[in-house]
Amino acid sequence: MNTTVGEAVSLAEAIASELKAEAAVDVVLCPPFISLYSVGEVIRGSSVKLGAQNMYFKEQGAFTGEISPLMLKTLCRYVILGHSERRQIFGETDQVVNEKVKAALNAGIIPIFCVGETLEENEAGETGEVLTRQVSEGLKDMLSGKEVVIAYEPIWAIGTGRAAGGVQAGQTIGLIREVAAGVLGQEAAAATRILYGGSVTAANIVEFVVENQIDGALVGGASLKAADFSGIARQTASIKAKP
Repeated sequence: MNTTVGEAVSLAEAIASELKAEAAVDVVLCPPFISLYSVGEVIRGSSVKLGAQNMYFKEQGAFTGEISPLMLKTLCRYVILGHSERRQIFGETDQVVNEKVKAALNAGIIPIFCVGETLEENEAGETGEVLTRQVSEGLKDMLSGKEVVIAYEPIWAIGTGRAAGGVQAGQTIGLIREVAAGVLGQEAAAATRILYGGSVTAANIVEFVVENQIDGALVGGASLKAADFSGIARQTASIKAKP
C-alpha cells in the first residue's frame, strides 16, 4: 500500500527507462489497483509487464470493495495471490487462496501464488509441513496446462532485513518444487517458475539467483526505488541468461 497514482507513474516510467534494453528476464510491476490503468499506459510497448496485488475469486456480486477477475483481465497479465499479509492480516485460508488461483487461471491471468512460514513455525522445525500444506491446498484442482508462478516468502524475512540465505532458500524452494510435482506432475513442476521473496536487495540478489532452484525474486521494499529494482533485474538477467 504505497504510492499515489502520480508517484506510481513516475516510478514505472523510471523503471521502464532503466530496463528498456533488458529482455533476458520477465519484469512485472504490481502497483495498487488505483494505478493499474495509468501504469499500464506508461509501460505499454515496453518489455515490462503488469500485475495486480490481489483479486477476489467471484466474477461479480455483492462484495463491496473487492476486485474481480473480469475487472483485471483487460488490465494486467499477472496477479499476486496468497501474499503473507493477506493470509495474516485479512485471514485468507489455503482454501480461499486456492479459489483465487483457479479463478485467475479461468480468466487467463497468471497467478503469482505465495507461500511461506512464520518465524515460530520455522524455529519449531515446521517449515516443511507448513509449505507442503500450503502448496498442496493452494494448487489443488488447478487447471491442467495453465501457467502459475510460485513465490516462497518466509514471513520472518519480509521487511525485516533478515533474508534467508541463498543456499537455505534454494533447498526450501527445492522442497516446494517436489510438493508441486505431486500436484501438477514432474514436467509441469520442473517448468514452474519459483521465486524467492523476503528482504531482497540489489546487494544480496546474486546469492539467491545463482541457486538452480530459484528462478527470480518477488521484490518488496526495494521495488520503490527505480535504481535498486533495476539493479536487481539486471543482475538476475546476467546470471539466468548464462548457458
